Amino acid sequence: MRCRLLLLPAALCLSLLSFAQTADELVAKNIEAKGGMDKIQAVKTMRMTGKALLPGGFVGAVSQENARPNLVRETFSLQGMTAVQAYDGSSGWQIQPFGGRKDPQLMGEDDLRDLLIDSDFDGPMVNYKAKGNTVEYLGHDVVDGDDALRLKVTLKNGDILYYYLDPDTFLEIRRETQEFIRGSVRESASEMGSYKAVAGVMFPFSIATGPKNDPTQWQTTSVEKIEVNVSLNNSEFATPASLKK
Repeated sequence: MRCRLLLLPAALCLSLLSFAQTADELVAKNIEAKGGMDKIQAVKTMRMTGKALLPGGFVGAVSQENARPNLVRETFSLQGMTAVQAYDGSSGWQIQPFGGRKDPQLMGEDDLRDLLIDSDFDGPMVNYKAKGNTVEYLGHDVVDGDDALRLKVTLKNGDILYYYLDPDTFLEIRRETQEFIRGSVRESASEMGSYKAVAGVMFPFSIATGPKNDPTQWQTTSVEKIEVNVSLNNSEFATPASLKK
């Protein structure tokens, strides 16, 4: 498009050019920016460990383990207690000692939604059609004063994720989540940065997350180590026997 011939304002021209990109093209660029499909899918397991700074100045230890295709276990430890949330591919369970519950409990459908997103090993944009997701490109937006490319991902269950990509690197810098629960909407947001390569795949080493409209309640995680293709026992994810009928 030759904007000078059409006599369009520069800003409008930029907007029109941005929409010339398609959602599939941006998804492909995002995958390539992370290392490419071959390297991404060569990772079969992942373990992350780090520290989480909570509102009020409390600092806890966090970990997350994932195994293909959709196993996840997340822990948070503080003052000698450890909370656990895990998904074994069909059921979610948790241990919440900070709420006075030290025995495993099954997670309800509403509580499980965030964990299901985390269980998707490659994320909802990789092979999104096969997963029953849809992706739309919504054009340019602004994140913390910087330009960003905005993608809308509608999950198979109807929940919506908005991804904001850095227009230079095509890596995610922000994600907003809308979960539709019994007629209401639960909104949260995450900001990602400090990307580093592990086995040729880019991972964020700084993640801040919390309620979308109240950043004062966000938790900031500083990743200390990411290991890939480590040996993980499926029993770590499995629903405890005490919860099985």
